[in-house]
Amino acid sequence: MGLPLLGNIFDMPKPGTIEALHWSKRKQRYGPISSVTVMGKTMIIVNDAKVAFDLLDKRSINYSSRPRQVFAGEMLGWVASLGVQPYDDRFRSTRKVIKREIGSKSAASRYDKAHEIEVAHFLLRLAGDPKDLTQCIKKSTGSLAPRTLYGYVAEPVKEDPLIDLVERAMDTFTQATAPGAFLVDTIPLLKYLPQWMPGSGFKKLARKWRPVVQEMNSKPYAFVRSQLAKGFTNHSYAARLIQAGEPSMEISSINEWSASALFGGAGDTIIGSLLCFFLAMGTYPEVQRRAQAEIDRVVEQDRLPTMSDKPNLPYMEAVILETLRWHPISPIPLAHECEKDDVYGGYPIPKGALIMANVWQMTHEPDVYSDPMAFRPERYMPVEDRPAETDPSKVMFGFGRRACPGRVLGENALFFYIAQTLATFNIKVPENVVAAVGNGEGQETLRFTREQFADQNLLTAQ
Repeated sequence: MGLPLLGNIFDMPKPGTIEALHWSKRKQRYGPISSVTVMGKTMIIVNDAKVAFDLLDKRSINYSSRPRQVFAGEMLGWVASLGVQPYDDRFRSTRKVIKREIGSKSAASRYDKAHEIEVAHFLLRLAGDPKDLTQCIKKSTGSLAPRTLYGYVAEPVKEDPLIDLVERAMDTFTQATAPGAFLVDTIPLLKYLPQWMPGSGFKKLARKWRPVVQEMNSKPYAFVRSQLAKGFTNHSYAARLIQAGEPSMEISSINEWSASALFGGAGDTIIGSLLCFFLAMGTYPEVQRRAQAEIDRVVEQDRLPTMSDKPNLPYMEAVILETLRWHPISPIPLAHECEKDDVYGGYPIPKGALIMANVWQMTHEPDVYSDPMAFRPERYMPVEDRPAETDPSKVMFGFGRRACPGRVLGENALFFYIAQTLATFNIKVPENVVAAVGNGEGQETLRFTREQFADQNLLTAQ
């Protein structure tokens, strides 16, 4: 039973609690769909894939908007970015642009060369026996997005100003969108407080952060315009948009923000997936050996796997799927908002309710995935007495009209990183270290041994 005004505030996750695991417990008690109401705002917790598809996909016309984000959206300017935009004409136009440029396999293949170049640099860094795997991955993925989206070649060794700018901007996004972080999101009228009044410190913070957000959006796009004006060749995503023509300021703005949305969203997704992959390979060496054996059968010894090999590497594709399922990068994605009163299975869903899809629970449901905490790529490969288990990518990339438009490009990037890493390295756990999920000790738990190739040019940067 909720308290007056505060509602079910004591049912919310406590500080330090993993949100997805907190909400997963509600399925055992309340079933696949439940709700909490805090300060007048209803949150619908969806712990089942079928319910999520019924609401967010089949009824997507009513569940495709986002809740109002006063601080992050309006005061910092993130409302112009795809992930925060309400479901309106600008949102639809932005998705249309992204889908046209990278939404299909043929369109995304334009950027395969950029993937190959950056992954080659990544392999060279690994060959140098990096002390910090996370930083090595961040450096590589941070370089991949600007090359693909803007034709920008990042500093290979030193800190790069553009990558630093994006990291600072995305840090503001993370802090600004944290649930309950800013009271103005709950009481929008606080936005109009005079700056001198007590409690208006968030306005000072907004003045500090907003220029970072705006610069992250405009600066790299201006770089591409300058490159094209000077006659330089640029085959990037942004260059294609500019060369297609921008007859209005609105179209120019949509193009700019579509590129920066992809820029900001790509990094964390690939970084998290790769860290999960390395942990899995160190923890499950038999999976690593089987994937490497498949590569050896399919790929000639004088080259690394490419996209043309992908159809012939089913186990490798299963490894990527299992990497995405095992530890989802977005266990609970940004909430959808219900735009009109609705009823689902006799359960009332009021207008303005936030729909929170617990992807973690969906990808670890024992009735769907046998032994869900184990890393078992073979679960997606049917055999005579066992059908394939459900493809987790159906829930990993969002739902309905909010599904990730950059999915194909992201999956291609993961294939290059994972397949070429396994073709080049063995990933091992030191004898005195136990690799475990949630180690929490901040220790390096994995090491790399270089494969013995006849042709050492496999690790030459392009």
